[in-house]
Amino acid sequence: MNRFSLTVISFAAVTALHAQQGRQFTAKDYAHAESFMNYNIDPLIDHASLRPEWLEGDKFWYRTLTPGGSEFILVDPAKKSRTATFDQQKLAAGLSAASGKQYEAAMLPFQGFVYSDDGKAIVFSVDGKQWKCDLQSYLVVADGSPAKRPETGITQGRRGRGGNAIASPDGTKEAFLKEDNLWVRDVKTRIETQLTTDGIKDFGYATDNAGWKHSSNPILIWSPDSKKISTFKQDQRNLSDMYLVTTNVGKPTLKAWKYPLPGDKEIATIQRVIIDVDNPKVTALQIPPDPHRATLSDDISSSGTFDDNCWSPDGSKLAFVSTSRDHKNEKLRIADATTGTVREVFEETVPTQYESGWGSINWRYLPGSNEIIWFSERDNWGHLYLYDASTGKLKNQITKGDWVVTRLLKVDEKNRMLYFIADGREPENPYFSQLCKIGFDGKHFAVLTPEAGNHTVTLSPSEKYFIDSYSQPDVPSVTVLRDMNGKLITQLEKTDVSRLVATGWHPVKPFSVKAHDGKTAIYGLMYTPTNLDPNKKYPVIDYIYPGPQGGSVGSWSFAATRGDNQALAELGFIVVEIEGTSNPLRSKSFHDMSYGNMSENTLPDQITGIKQLANTYPYVDTTRVGIWGHSGGGFATATAMFRYPDFFKVGISESGNHDNRNYEDDWGERYDGLAANSNYDAHANQNYAKNLKGKLMLAHGLMDDNVPPENTLLVVEALERANKDYDLVVFPNSPHGYGQYSPYMTRRRWDYFVKNLLGAEPPKEYELKWKPDPRNVR
Repeated sequence: MNRFSLTVISFAAVTALHAQQGRQFTAKDYAHAESFMNYNIDPLIDHASLRPEWLEGDKFWYRTLTPGGSEFILVDPAKKSRTATFDQQKLAAGLSAASGKQYEAAMLPFQGFVYSDDGKAIVFSVDGKQWKCDLQSYLVVADGSPAKRPETGITQGRRGRGGNAIASPDGTKEAFLKEDNLWVRDVKTRIETQLTTDGIKDFGYATDNAGWKHSSNPILIWSPDSKKISTFKQDQRNLSDMYLVTTNVGKPTLKAWKYPLPGDKEIATIQRVIIDVDNPKVTALQIPPDPHRATLSDDISSSGTFDDNCWSPDGSKLAFVSTSRDHKNEKLRIADATTGTVREVFEETVPTQYESGWGSINWRYLPGSNEIIWFSERDNWGHLYLYDASTGKLKNQITKGDWVVTRLLKVDEKNRMLYFIADGREPENPYFSQLCKIGFDGKHFAVLTPEAGNHTVTLSPSEKYFIDSYSQPDVPSVTVLRDMNGKLITQLEKTDVSRLVATGWHPVKPFSVKAHDGKTAIYGLMYTPTNLDPNKKYPVIDYIYPGPQGGSVGSWSFAATRGDNQALAELGFIVVEIEGTSNPLRSKSFHDMSYGNMSENTLPDQITGIKQLANTYPYVDTTRVGIWGHSGGGFATATAMFRYPDFFKVGISESGNHDNRNYEDDWGERYDGLAANSNYDAHANQNYAKNLKGKLMLAHGLMDDNVPPENTLLVVEALERANKDYDLVVFPNSPHGYGQYSPYMTRRRWDYFVKNLLGAEPPKEYELKWKPDPRNVR
């Protein structure tokens, strides 16, 4: 290229840049961007995701959205049929006649119903009134029976009527908390019986109030015969408190609760107990109290019930796992439910941190064959192993290969087969999931969902069938019904985005680049304006969530919109999400890359990834890069602005855990190690605030009981001490998420990037207005 041509091109690029920088954005520009928010996009998508409502015999019905409204579909796997659940025209006519109001068939004003006991009628609610429709005559009458709700097939562990009670497997009883003690209620008679009597404040039974998570829900698991409960007595008596203060007219209210921090001498512990329900008796397991820890996450009920507990079918034995404070040691134990004696079966110790899977706990106790299915990453990949429960000896490795088992869905003890979700077997993207099966002996492996893409699977109640929805970030979903051999029974739905495409929408662009080590492949998504001019330069906004329990992208299934990423792109940006190293669903070594140094925050991967994108797409401008994130993403954003100030020019840090010494104990101690063994001070953002060069906005809810606001205030103080300019948005009475103020924060985010990264002027106080999908209006 000669010098004259280069000069002309450079002049044109500079002219275009100055034209954009001098721009005054209007409310119309923001309205265009807002048209790409989910509440405006979703109404233009038809036949998308479905939620099955299971009936007897694995039949189910679901509601699918259409251009005109909705349809109710009934599926019978045994008959391989997919038909209309009822005649919507006749039902609309019957309801119109009974209510005196006019209803359209495609816009029936209810989203769910239940069948009558004889299956010959349906019951539903409209305008606060319950109606019953005979499915032969389509006569609709007001129904005065007790209020009904659609059943979901959930049994063990489902919430009771009050929302904070746990129903027994046989449905006759509900366990609930009252003043730090556990009670049980007879569902039929409503008679209440106290099961424990010595629970007191900070030393109660089944309590869900340790650290960042606290509710009135009990944490427990019923025995299969509904006669016993496995739970614990939680000791928080010597723990340090966390404090928050409300903002209101008059004196504020002080909120205080137990919230241990990394390095504290005392953390919450649980004394495991088994409770006889019919004749109330508490039997403590004969082991010292365990740390308030579990194998799946930084909570002990993230699976939806009491984590790491597995009853024998007759309720005589309970297998459980004790996790060390630093998550490095796991002990598999079996307790006698009558005496409380505990037998040590085996243990596993790892150098960093152990986890039992992603999305579900992947170990099982099989008392029928006296075996344990165990999950381990000992060969650098997450796989299943078979142990002898009597001797604790390894019998064989079940799954093998450079891929990971993420969720164990079904154990067929009779045929000795396992059904599980696996990641890393599809060449297009290692995060795509497939349903697979394999024998206990490691033989007869088969993929049951062969189509390319990310598969989301729902098993039927009998586990004889499954619903499979598969898609890619840029390819809409297809939902089918299969049997447990993977044989296709029928297609259920195929997502239709034709109405959306007609508006000018285009899908996200998946990509792969190399990590900061120059050899490891990492993956991400890129959002470009619908009116992209490839001859222009566009500033970059990097949306970041660094993990280390999950990265920026989240789901790798199709989504027509993700947060406000496309909306920001429409304002003139290239938006990227890069799934950095040190996150799960890959190898153990990949996940452990920054163990002990969470403040790395995947930022070297973000920087090199954006530079590589610029080499492929010349319209990516690496001289104007912004970054934002929430929670861990807020932590990462401030780190980016302080440690890489010459690359990141504008940052918005929301609710960041800037110093993990000020965040709950289980998070830092799991991923950085115990405070005695890790330099937490070297990871704290306030210590690097003096390096700020660009524009930084900080935001926090002052009633944040997850990441206390002192995390952000430490950074504020450090910035002021260093005489640095910054911007601050506070939400006086908001928790970790901003609730009703989320649209305000979104608009402030748009304004900040438009003004400081584009150099343009935003419209004055544009108001984002959420609106419901008209097809869902009752």
